[in-house]
Amino acid sequence: MSTNGQPPIFRAENVTKIYRSGESDLVVLDNVNFEVAAGERLAMVGESGAGKSTLLHLLGGLDRPTSGAIYYKAKDLSGLGDSELANFRNRAVGFVWQIHYLLPEFTALENVMMPLLIRGTSHAEAASASRARLEEVGLGARTGHRAGELSGGEQQRVVLARALVGNPSVLLADEPTGNLDVRTGEMIFDLLTSLHRSHQLTSIFVTHNLSFARRCDRILRLDGGVLVGKSPDDPASELEQGVSL
Repeated sequence: MSTNGQPPIFRAENVTKIYRSGESDLVVLDNVNFEVAAGERLAMVGESGAGKSTLLHLLGGLDRPTSGAIYYKAKDLSGLGDSELANFRNRAVGFVWQIHYLLPEFTALENVMMPLLIRGTSHAEAASASRARLEEVGLGARTGHRAGELSGGEQQRVVLARALVGNPSVLLADEPTGNLDVRTGEMIFDLLTSLHRSHQLTSIFVTHNLSFARRCDRILRLDGGVLVGKSPDDPASELEQGVSL
C-alpha cells in the first residue's frame, strides 16, 4: 500500500515464522504478505496467540522470519547483521509494550534517556531531549520521580516519551492500553494519536480494543497465522469473527 506514489515503509513478502514445540513445529505466521504506507496508522487484531506480537517483533527487528522477508524502506531486515539490526531498532523504531519495562531504581528522566545514551549521545544532550519528551506527554513535573512512584498511566507516558526520544520514524505498540483502566486507556490512546501526527510517525498497534482499532486508518486481522485485510468501515460483526475482545 503506497501513498502518492511513495514506496511503502514496510513490506512483508511470504513471511513465515515457525517455532519448534517439543517434537512438532508450531506455525505462528503462514506466508504473510502486506505493506504499510509511510504515515499510516495500522491496527492489528486477532485471537490471543494468533501471532500478532510475533509479527510486531519481526517488523521491529527483534526476531527474524523462518522464511520470507521483511523490508524497511526497501532494505531487507533479515539480511542485516546483529549490530545493524540493533542500530535499526535504536534509530528507526520506538517500542511501546503492555508491560512498561521501566527500570524502577531510575527516575523518569533517566529511563527516557537510556536509548540516547546507548546511541552515544552526551549526557547533557540526552537529558535535554528527554525533558522535552516528558514535557510533551504531560510529565514535566515528574521527571525526578522514580518509576515505582508513578501511576500506571504515568508510567505508560514515560514509555511513550522513551519511545520517541530518539526521533524514530516508526512506532510499534503491543497492547499499549491493555493494563490500564478504561478512562486512562482512552487518554493514552488519544495521546498516541496526537504524537502520531506531531511526530509524523508510521504507527502499528496490536490491540484487542475494537473501538481503538476502528480509529486507525486500517485494520488487519490475524486468523490462524494468516493475515486478513480489513477496513475500519467494515461491519463490526464481520471483523469480530475469531477476535478476542
